[in-house]
Amino acid sequence: MAKVMPSLVAVALSTVIVGCSPAQQDPKITINTNPYPSTYQILPNSTTLLKNAIVLTGTGERIDDADVLIKDGKISAVGQQLSAAGAVVIDAKGKWITPGIIDVHSHLGVYPSPNAESHNDGNEMTNPVTAEVWAEHSVWPQDPGFNRAREGGITTLQILPGSANLIGGRGVTLKNVPATTMQAMKFPAAPYGLKMACGENPKSLYGSRNELPMTRMGNMAGYRTAFIQATEYKRAWDKYDADYAAGKNPVAPERDLMKDTLKGVLEGDILIHNHCYKAEEMAMMIDLGKEFGYHAGTFHHAVEAYKIADLLAENGNCAAMWPDWWGFKLEAYDMVLENVAMVDAVKNSCAVVHSDSGVTIQRLNQETAKIMHNANANGFNLKAEHVIGWITANAAKSLGISDKTGSLEKGKNADVVLWNTNPFSVYAQAEQVFIDGAKVYDRQDPAYQAQSDFMLGQE
Repeated sequence: MAKVMPSLVAVALSTVIVGCSPAQQDPKITINTNPYPSTYQILPNSTTLLKNAIVLTGTGERIDDADVLIKDGKISAVGQQLSAAGAVVIDAKGKWITPGIIDVHSHLGVYPSPNAESHNDGNEMTNPVTAEVWAEHSVWPQDPGFNRAREGGITTLQILPGSANLIGGRGVTLKNVPATTMQAMKFPAAPYGLKMACGENPKSLYGSRNELPMTRMGNMAGYRTAFIQATEYKRAWDKYDADYAAGKNPVAPERDLMKDTLKGVLEGDILIHNHCYKAEEMAMMIDLGKEFGYHAGTFHHAVEAYKIADLLAENGNCAAMWPDWWGFKLEAYDMVLENVAMVDAVKNSCAVVHSDSGVTIQRLNQETAKIMHNANANGFNLKAEHVIGWITANAAKSLGISDKTGSLEKGKNADVVLWNTNPFSVYAQAEQVFIDGAKVYDRQDPAYQAQSDFMLGQE
């Protein structure tokens, strides 16, 4: 016993000494959350003064005989009797001006024109959960649809994966400028979206393969399983970060692309965009978000949103809807033409009109006009200065970029459309389109009518 005691003391002293010394740390492992950064550059622009127009600001205001001053790519002023030395002056008397139109749901570039199987890159239908795929990796910037959309006043759009999967992958927000790379269109600092899908699409696809999900309860099990895994993944990375900060030398968790994306959702960096038609399923998805501590985001299509308009407003969810596209499958059957107006009527609501179409994106203003007409025919009193927000300010809110665009307010990006007449007229055409103050389309000047390489030589 007398021989053992000194050894124990030595071991104890050695342990104390080691415990007091800083651990030798390996280089810190971090996840690059932006490995494909935007290379967008504002196109050449000049100080521009549009005068004497009817202006819809996107904030609910209409100003007649008003001017819009664009300077250094930003909205400098909106008002009457404005002047600016050296500005390019455009007489807009008799014309209308709005913020640039924003489409929160597009598949341009991932399902480009012409429609060909070799170009169909929007739906990774190989697993019910494919959060690891990113729509930006499929975007073909020379899709002629981008040019056609710009001619309709579209300045910003979100490109989403398809809706075959429970979790279909990341969406990307683009500026609708002519470009040869996706990165050159990528909206700087816009958050990523995550496409999720309720209902018939995932359960019918995977059910037909005798795989989960085969039912709506299978759908819910699939989402929950994925977010349970993501929660554990986040916890492992949080522990790694905390241990490293404490001077330890922990081993970093193994990277997982699928869980990287869901971790981004849990941390509030990636916004949910959920393909969901039915009221009870939207309510379920709101609770799913609460279960795992993230916000349920925007519901797309949402043909039964009018049934839960108060719930959507209470939880801060936007609903992106069509005016009259319904009845093509059972879950899309219980629609009313006043859907958007009924959602909008609730305090703190966020009604959005979207296209989900390479055709109707070219006239999203007139899609909105159809809603206004149908609603006003049934007792609403909607005006142009209000509904313009459905395709501008509210759409920007849905995408997390409302501090940058979506309204004609001083300091915001000068994304502007000059219309030949009331944009909600069937005769409305965008005459000039500006993105960050740079003219990107002019109906009267071929120099501002971009053509895709694919269209060269075509009649």
